[in-house]
Amino acid sequence: MVELSIIILNYKQRGLVKQCVKGILSLCLVFDYEIIVVDNDSRDGCLKMIKKQFNNSRIKTIQSDKNLGMGAGNNLGIRQAQGEYILILNPDITLLEGAIEKMIKFMKESSRVGILAPKLLNPDRSVQYAQFRFPDFWRPLYRRTLLGKTAWGKKRLEDFLMFDWDRKSARKIDWALGACLLIRKLALDSIGLFDERFFLFFEDTDLCRRFWNNSWEVWCLPEAEMVHYPERLSAKKINLQNLFSKPVRAHLISQMKYFCKWRKYTN
Repeated sequence: MVELSIIILNYKQRGLVKQCVKGILSLCLVFDYEIIVVDNDSRDGCLKMIKKQFNNSRIKTIQSDKNLGMGAGNNLGIRQAQGEYILILNPDITLLEGAIEKMIKFMKESSRVGILAPKLLNPDRSVQYAQFRFPDFWRPLYRRTLLGKTAWGKKRLEDFLMFDWDRKSARKIDWALGACLLIRKLALDSIGLFDERFFLFFEDTDLCRRFWNNSWEVWCLPEAEMVHYPERLSAKKINLQNLFSKPVRAHLISQMKYFCKWRKYTN
């Protein structure tokens, strides 16, 4: 039986996908796993490259005829997954030796944990703040405007980023960045897949919120470390230069959808 399904979603990141798959195959994983590479209509020859470069029976490929976005793209892979656990993995993540094994062991020992996140590191090995408390309605103000420089804004931002936690011990969290999430398929089957109304951003926040609302826990396991090479488009300040960029617009639209969906929780 396949124990782990690793889902990698590509959108014009062919080189990163190649390195990500190569890194996974180089690990000495002691359990049966599969890699599912989904291409979101990149038209960059990614899937053809994967088949040619690796020719490995563990690897499955799925081609979408349109760019479905982050949540819907990952859902294509999830629907084909055979594993007991599903690892949602961005192409810009480098897995470190032993991390996946530690996460699966933790999940097996914690029956109510539905989603588990690793500790993400920056390329210089400093800690990346990738676990959060649920956002409130004021988040856009202290996250994206000069109010973030005020004492009020700094306090709210530090609370959102969980500065009160040293990220050295495992703990429950509200939600984690969707760049790398280990999900119990049994829980996912009961809760439902990513909400496809979120094209880009907030699909991870929404999923974690639904898990908590259905008595499944979300945790972070800092002893499991992975390196993340992000382009933090969602964290850019709003100004005349980038206000109309596609990533910023997508983030704002998803943010509004999230607050509308969960308005009774976001006051």
